[in-house]
Amino acid sequence: MENVVTDKRAENQIELEVDGHRAIAAYQLDDDTITFTHTFVPKKLEGRGVASKLIRAALDSARDRGLKVIPICPFVKAFIERHPEYQPLVKHTT
Repeated sequence: MENVVTDKRAENQIELEVDGHRAIAAYQLDDDTITFTHTFVPKKLEGRGVASKLIRAALDSARDRGLKVIPICPFVKAFIERHPEYQPLVKHTT
């Protein structure tokens, strides 16, 4: 899968288009914190690793930008739990 992940900042979502279908990771940006609220992958793309590629790119971008992450989206939260290299990005609230 050679598709490019694009950050559509005006729309508050990161997108990955595959075979004419668009997967998205919706977010809210507040200062140095990005909150991932929802991930959507069309049914035709399910089971192909599209969501994982999308979220990996989104988290890599957050790290590169020095952002802390709040994973409200259950998929993002589970992805971070399965990939410990992203756990330091998580913003812990008191």
